[in-house]
Amino acid sequence: MRALSNGVTTDKIFKMVKRICKDSNIPMVFMTYANVVLSYKMVEGNMSGLILPDVPYEGKGEFDVVLKKYELDLISMIVPTSHQRIQTIAKDAGGFIYCVSGVTGIQSTITTDISAMVHLVREVADVPVAVGFGISTPEQAKKMADQSDGAIEKIVEKYGKDAHKYVEEYVKEMVEAIK
Repeated sequence: MRALSNGVTTDKIFKMVKRICKDSNIPMVFMTYANVVLSYKMVEGNMSGLILPDVPYEGKGEFDVVLKKYELDLISMIVPTSHQRIQTIAKDAGGFIYCVSGVTGIQSTITTDISAMVHLVREVADVPVAVGFGISTPEQAKKMADQSDGAIEKIVEKYGKDAHKYVEEYVKEMVEAIK
């Protein structure tokens, strides 16, 4: 709702990514819904992958044509309730595995057994595992990074339009915590 109320649109996001990618070679991944992939022309040559949280593993084949056309990895997600499906999902993973640690938003503690999930992935696949959702402190980022290959963060609400002033310091703290 914050993004929409501030005028963010899918077209503006695509334009922003094109601008960023002109000066950066850092791989970028969109987390979006399937209808965006089906309704919009993807940003050719600028994105490395897609995370489609509304597409279950069994439905990912429907996107093969789009993924191949734009040379994108479909980043697989595993969630705490994936259990026996983790290895099936991991065997077919491209790019990296997105391991969901809990629910969206700030959590005071993360109780998901990330180590067990990562272990199941490692038994069948050699792709990085990044952890996200609910990680909000440097201590949580370190704990998740110690158990995986990375941690994905969210911070926006507190500072709104002035967030850019605080993001750099926050990211520095997170990076220091996981070194």
